[in-house]
Amino acid sequence: MEKNDVIEKFLRYVKIDTQSDDTTGTSPSTMKQHDLAKLLFEELKAIGASDVYYDEEHCYVYASIPSNIEDGKDRPAIGFISHMDTSDEVSGKDVKARIVESYDGTDIVLSQDGKVVLSPADFPELKNHIGEDLIVTDGTTLLGADDKAGVAEIMTMAQTLLSDPEIKHGDIRIAFTPDEEIGAGTAFFDLEKFGAKYAYTVDGGKLGELEYENFNAAEGNITVNGRSVHPGDAKNKMINAALLCYEFHSLLPVFQNPMYTEKREGFFHLTEVNGGTEKATASYIIRDHDDKLFEEKKKLFAAAAEFLNKKYGEGTVEVEIHDQYYNMIEKIRPHMHLVDNAKKVMTDLGITPIDSPIRGGTDGAALSYKGLPCPNLCTGGYNYHGKYEYASVQEMRKVVDILLGIVDAYGKDF
Repeated sequence: MEKNDVIEKFLRYVKIDTQSDDTTGTSPSTMKQHDLAKLLFEELKAIGASDVYYDEEHCYVYASIPSNIEDGKDRPAIGFISHMDTSDEVSGKDVKARIVESYDGTDIVLSQDGKVVLSPADFPELKNHIGEDLIVTDGTTLLGADDKAGVAEIMTMAQTLLSDPEIKHGDIRIAFTPDEEIGAGTAFFDLEKFGAKYAYTVDGGKLGELEYENFNAAEGNITVNGRSVHPGDAKNKMINAALLCYEFHSLLPVFQNPMYTEKREGFFHLTEVNGGTEKATASYIIRDHDDKLFEEKKKLFAAAAEFLNKKYGEGTVEVEIHDQYYNMIEKIRPHMHLVDNAKKVMTDLGITPIDSPIRGGTDGAALSYKGLPCPNLCTGGYNYHGKYEYASVQEMRKVVDILLGIVDAYGKDF
């Protein structure tokens, strides 16, 4: 496996634990994210990138590849962005990736004890990868394709451009961010230093996916103030805060739940419940692609608390709702060349473009609202955020071709 191969890079990067943590209140949320940032900083310098900069405080890495076209025409600087952190849901420490060559469509036993199995019975899309080489975990950690696949693909694109001056291109900008998984990936992103007019995040999944719509997102939290009384003398006196959390949940639409929704359907997702009789808390994420339905969901969430306060007394349920990010489509529509060019590149490569609304968010959504239109490209990774995560070797290499094709498209007359 050659040093400039995307898979070689990926397998090195996933060994570095970069799990973020939304409880620390720091930026970056974990210091170990700096380990990958430092490595990428050094690698970018070594391959000859320009303006390589490492934000040692907030853990961002920036670099440029200057235009090598000297025809005097004005071309927009195009950026590519991926995040370095991995999900806080499953450990990313001591990742032991392996490659299953020429996958035959049967179960893949991941763990040594045979209890963790990646099976097409549970993940039917595995059948689409028969004959491909799949990178999998050992069943104890996530893989880290979200988003180290994107990091490796951008780095491979950069090395390809810098090693071959015959490939003509305009100005290219590169950035790697921390804390995307906890919604803070752009908190200290320096748009001026980045210097791109348009950009793509490389943070999707299935080959061909092109995402330029995402959820409107909010965080909802309730605090229930109960009344603890000895259960032997509790009639008409006790208010069980923990039970009221579940009563609150019962007031939300049953089927507006991620277990029952897909595509552009929104939801209320209960992420955590803590507490007992005297006090309890519950945390939710609220999502919808449609801005009107999004506002209705937030009103319903607040109304559920209001109903319980009327039933049990004012102040029983305290509610907080905070918007997190918004649907990027409103910022992409004036710049649909980003979508059209990516689709044409994919089609020319024999890849079927897939318009896929993101059932989540990306750094690109936040950056689009900060003035940098930024749709999201595929990586070739699957089953993110868990030990069943895998990536296709062939798809990852094709993603590098997509990136190079986009570079070529914006190097031509614009």
